[in-house]
Amino acid sequence: MSQVVVVAIITAKSGAEAAMAAELAAQVAPTRQEPGCLRYDLHRDTANPATMVFLEAWATREDLKAHANTPRFLAARERQKDIVAARDIKVLEQV
Repeated sequence: MSQVVVVAIITAKSGAEAAMAAELAAQVAPTRQEPGCLRYDLHRDTANPATMVFLEAWATREDLKAHANTPRFLAARERQKDIVAARDIKVLEQV
């Protein structure tokens, strides 16, 4: 089975760009320590600073599912309710 790649595009609510950037950046280091995490990089869209993109790679779908169910991830999603306007998550497989 090949690795699972995720592209997560997250857009801040107006006025919440800095708060969202700080919140998302805080997730990088601990997530990189999770089992099966091969890549977890955060980027800012140069054309729209309200949009940030995670480029992720996971060893298996099970590792990705485990990540999405960690207490830390779930707590972060709860904190982001008031600052995130939209999420577009693409889970990809190599062809």
